[in-house]
Amino acid sequence: MKKFWIPALCVLVAACVVVALVLLLPGKNEEKVLNLLTWESYIDDDTIAAFEKETGIRVVYSPMETNDDMLLKLSQSSGSEYDLVLGSDYALSILRKENLIQKLDKAKLTNFGNLDEHYLSQYYDPANDYVIPYMAGSPLIVYDPARVGIEITGYADLWDESLKDSIAIIDDARIVVGITLKTLGKSMNETDPDTLAQAQATLMPLLPNIRTFDFNALQTAVISGEASVSFMFTSQVFLAVMERPDLKVVYPKEGLGFGIDGFAIPAKAEHADNAHLFLDYLMRPEVGAHNAMWQGYLCVNKAATPHLAEEYLNNPVVYVPEELLVGAEFIQDIGEAETAMQEIYTAFKLQ
Repeated sequence: MKKFWIPALCVLVAACVVVALVLLLPGKNEEKVLNLLTWESYIDDDTIAAFEKETGIRVVYSPMETNDDMLLKLSQSSGSEYDLVLGSDYALSILRKENLIQKLDKAKLTNFGNLDEHYLSQYYDPANDYVIPYMAGSPLIVYDPARVGIEITGYADLWDESLKDSIAIIDDARIVVGITLKTLGKSMNETDPDTLAQAQATLMPLLPNIRTFDFNALQTAVISGEASVSFMFTSQVFLAVMERPDLKVVYPKEGLGFGIDGFAIPAKAEHADNAHLFLDYLMRPEVGAHNAMWQGYLCVNKAATPHLAEEYLNNPVVYVPEELLVGAEFIQDIGEAETAMQEIYTAFKLQ
């Protein structure tokens, strides 16, 4: 008698093996969604749409206002509401120290080798275990020489009385207090209480000169003429000068700041595999080049260089002359002194 049960059993066993393999494959058992937390428009719609089309993963984009906003959201939920966050270096350092982000699975990041070593092994992630760099740059001053009666050469000039109600400035405690410290010849990361008290006294008279505080779209104020002076992020300077080539760019004589924004996966992310897929997609050379040129920031992807336009590579707002970057400072995680800086900034805005 033929043993018809043998083929049937083989089919059943094969089916079980297939099911087991599917369950073990990364991402196969996850919901097709990626919950992303970052600044509005920091990743363009075309990039997200292309990723969604290729993978079938729906990206849910949750905008945040500031790094402080992001830190608060993650600390309240332990990151369980988000699968990927994009923030600045010092904020990422805080997340790592508070165990709010998880280690990356490098086996799932086949394009990691495309990243430029200059933006790796930084103080906030020395072993490159937690963060994927995304953009980098230096905040700069721009002004309209036709409307400003003084030559602006550094941060200290922002206090000039002739600039009353004319400045648009980054709405961030660490940055504003930081540049005040630079006018005193100190580090942006100063923690000495007496020096911080001196910085507070120095900062207070700046308020009458501030027309608008903003974080995400400072360029609109200077492009429209609402403000004649602005201190803003690289990408915003890039956009402003593109629209208004008559604007003058200033590399502050007191010394530049420098920052790297990067991605991290929250410790309790529900769709970590999807997050890894998105990160690997962003590290493709052509995608990295598109994003850098679209944002107007330094490209952190060395493999993307052949895809970058000459006009972009030669732009001195994006690629600040190297000699000016000597001694450029990161804003760093300064522990308990962070509270003091926040209190200084609050008192400054409420006076």
